[in-house]
Amino acid sequence: MTTATEAVLYTHPDCEYSAALKAELDQAGAQYREINLAEEPDFWAEVERLSGGERITPVMVEGELVTVGFHGVG
Repeated sequence: MTTATEAVLYTHPDCEYSAALKAELDQAGAQYREINLAEEPDFWAEVERLSGGERITPVMVEGELVTVGFHGVG
């Protein structure tokens, strides 16, 4: 279960953008819970819901804010 301040990051190991976002978050010391879709494929339905029907990673959820894709940590 996540807290209101904990971000959830949906990733896939074959996705370079997932790795880039994780590296930036780790460097910034950000707290997040990673859901690796290769290990937990049941979460693809949630990713598709969040991304408007696409199977894309990374997807990061911070409270009500959903960020699809990698845009850099700003």
